Amino acid sequence: MELVRGFSQLTKSDSDIAGGKGASLGEMTAAGIPVPPGFVVLSASFERFIEETGLTQEIDAALHAVDHKEIHTVENASERIQALILAAEMPKDIASEIEKAFKGLGAPYVAVRSSATAEDSSMAAWAGQLDSYLNTTEKDLLEKVKRCWASLFTPRAIFYRFEKGLHAAKISVAVVVQKMVASEKSGIAFSVHPVTEDHNQLIIEAGFGLGEAIVSGQITPDSYVVEKKPRRIVDISVSEQTKGLFRRDGGGNEWKGLGKLGASQVLDEAAILDLAELVVKIERHYGFPCDIEWAYEDGRFYIVQSRPITTLQKKQ
Repeated sequence: MELVRGFSQLTKSDSDIAGGKGASLGEMTAAGIPVPPGFVVLSASFERFIEETGLTQEIDAALHAVDHKEIHTVENASERIQALILAAEMPKDIASEIEKAFKGLGAPYVAVRSSATAEDSSMAAWAGQLDSYLNTTEKDLLEKVKRCWASLFTPRAIFYRFEKGLHAAKISVAVVVQKMVASEKSGIAFSVHPVTEDHNQLIIEAGFGLGEAIVSGQITPDSYVVEKKPRRIVDISVSEQTKGLFRRDGGGNEWKGLGKLGASQVLDEAAILDLAELVVKIERHYGFPCDIEWAYEDGRFYIVQSRPITTLQKKQ
């Protein structure tokens, strides 16, 4: 049974084994998009782990006790299932496959992200439901993989599956392990303006440090609106940023004050147009509007995630 697979061996049709994130990263790698290298701990690993540790019945029993209208039943099930997963020992062959793939990356720090197999379809946007761990070291890797498995059963994720009528569907979880970009700047981009829904405009949001600060709403990013045809910048809005999230020595993240730098524009016009080019390339490749996460290190842009924009109302 295959337990781990590199991005270069995955395509968008592999979301049943690699989850939405994993399949998308494989697809973009094949399309020549600059994606930091990585691998996916396939959903089969999680399923084997659950089976071999004898947790299948206990998880099913805990979920059967849930009435999602009674929030305490959701919380009780979540606490019980997560504790069971974190306490169980990972089978040796799964652990050694993950460690071998990690060594093959040759990266001291990785991002470890949950990738649910029911994720990122426009029907079930699990984005934000599951956990991510940035700047993870080899020492913490297996623990963080287990935490990603356990995050399939956070209260939010359990509530979400009941609310969306997915509790009877088979939902599994893969884990993306990706070389960590030491982001000097990062952010998100929408290949269609999410507010005006103008398909000829894309919007880029940019901040100093790691993108998690923007995704979690802890900083207000710069925002740049770019017209696709003709390609030109139509609006630049600069926000002052007092602090940024950066890698801590030895792993993990920490906030650092930015001083004068925080008042400056994050991306200059040439960089905005370079990134816009990548955003258009990704949208063209997929054939639908995309919500993209990007990072910038040593003069290069990297794409760390792309998924469909699920909020657009108008017909394409």
